[in-house]
Amino acid sequence: MGDHLVRAEEFEKKAEKKLNGWGIFGSKYEDAADLLEKAANSYKLAKSWDQAGKAYLKLADCHLKSDSKHDAANAYAEAAKCYKKVDTNEAASCLERAVNIFCEIGRLNMAARYYKEIAEYYESDQKLEQAIAYFEKAAEFFQNEEVTTSANQCNLKVAQYAAQLEQYEKAIKIYEEIARHSLNNNLLKYSVKGYLLTAGMCHLCKADVVSITNALEKYQDLDPTFSGTRECKFLADLASAIDEEDIAKFTDVVKEFDSMTPLDSWKTTMLLRVKEKLKAKELEEDDLT
Repeated sequence: MGDHLVRAEEFEKKAEKKLNGWGIFGSKYEDAADLLEKAANSYKLAKSWDQAGKAYLKLADCHLKSDSKHDAANAYAEAAKCYKKVDTNEAASCLERAVNIFCEIGRLNMAARYYKEIAEYYESDQKLEQAIAYFEKAAEFFQNEEVTTSANQCNLKVAQYAAQLEQYEKAIKIYEEIARHSLNNNLLKYSVKGYLLTAGMCHLCKADVVSITNALEKYQDLDPTFSGTRECKFLADLASAIDEEDIAKFTDVVKEFDSMTPLDSWKTTMLLRVKEKLKAKELEEDDLT
């Protein structure tokens, strides 16, 4: 590992010498770029990720000065991979610079891919507001490139985290829209009841029985097969328990559904929120009597 570090520093010093010396216009940047790439690779072998990231940033600068924009964008992306191991904010910043170049040269599919990657950095750090913003950008770019599956994946992430942040209307709109579009696709039809279930659960979190009742009517109009599903019955039974302010009934309905179709952590979180609101309402009424 020590040998790799020594070699990396030697390559970097040679690159600096090239950049500070005289040379045919453009050629010194190309020569320095070769050396910086070798330096970056050696830093990676030494697991010196911060130094590797810095070397890739210098490499990107060389490519920009020799007008090799695509290569510069790739160097920023490589820098991001290194920084990801030590500093996700710096990694996101590098990818943002890559995205700007890819947009400039018309590589929108690459821009979309890297916007999604930035979102995933923030997602792993639980910075949900930033994750939402970049998943939205990625979704828009994927949609413009007609990569609908990837656009949907990103939009579903937006809805998931919007709901976690109690932005229920935003989440509902996305789930309903994806459900509507999926109905026309034979491969995606089977997913519709799941999207309508998650949208319905967001309605439940608003603790508005009229809202969920109206939503269920709308969903059955949208997809006539939905009324015969366990998901539709589940939402209707939960709405009934909320309307009756019956916590025991609510708990039984959840247990029964979970025994047949295990609930994931997101759905469990949403249902716990609804249950807490029911409990709070019950305590409030007890205080008044």
